[in-house]
Amino acid sequence: MKQTTAENDQANTSNIAVVIYSGGMDSFTVLNRAIADGFNVYALSFNYGQRHSKELDYAANVCKKLGIPHKIVDIRAINTLLAGSSLTSDISVPDAEYAEANMQSTVVPNRNMILLSLAIGYAVSIDADEVYYGAHAGDHDIYPDCRPEFVEAMNTVSQLANYKAIPVRSPYLHSSKGDILADGIRMNLDYAETWTCYNGRERACGKCSACRERLAAFAAHGLTDPLAYEDTLP
Repeated sequence: MKQTTAENDQANTSNIAVVIYSGGMDSFTVLNRAIADGFNVYALSFNYGQRHSKELDYAANVCKKLGIPHKIVDIRAINTLLAGSSLTSDISVPDAEYAEANMQSTVVPNRNMILLSLAIGYAVSIDADEVYYGAHAGDHDIYPDCRPEFVEAMNTVSQLANYKAIPVRSPYLHSSKGDILADGIRMNLDYAETWTCYNGRERACGKCSACRERLAAFAAHGLTDPLAYEDTLP
């Protein structure tokens, strides 16, 4: 991937982190955590054919507001190999609680290994120091590629795969959605700037598993989610 002059100039500074940034609540907090940790951030988003690609618009708006470099990489061609997920195929998104039995249809095979590999390659190319990735404890039971064993293995491989060792950092690996929100509150983040719903309609549906988990996190803190919803649970 050829770098622009501006990217190369900024990449010559110290403390650079590539952040895998979907535009969702978790990665938004990770993005701001990396900034708070003192890194010059390069945000990297992926269009992998997700039905909720609206999240990419939110990601672009945040990066523009923050004035940080942002790439949206089109990898939709991989869907010819990775069929069977309700996020990328013509399969209904489950309107149910955020639990393993309900969420298995949302698993995109090997997605996070692919995204991390690309992010690590990008980090090497701009001489970055780390890759930030938003795995968290709430996903451990549902997504194998968000579990500590996977993240630790990818961190090990990342530091062996290139001449420059690139650590993979997951600051919320052992944190719940509520814990992530708590850190965002401490950083005074505006979650109206994020998109979580697995349906890519005008407003968040309020019923899919992702919406339910998000709403529950705000409720646990006695807060109202600032995002507009079609519907909310009783």
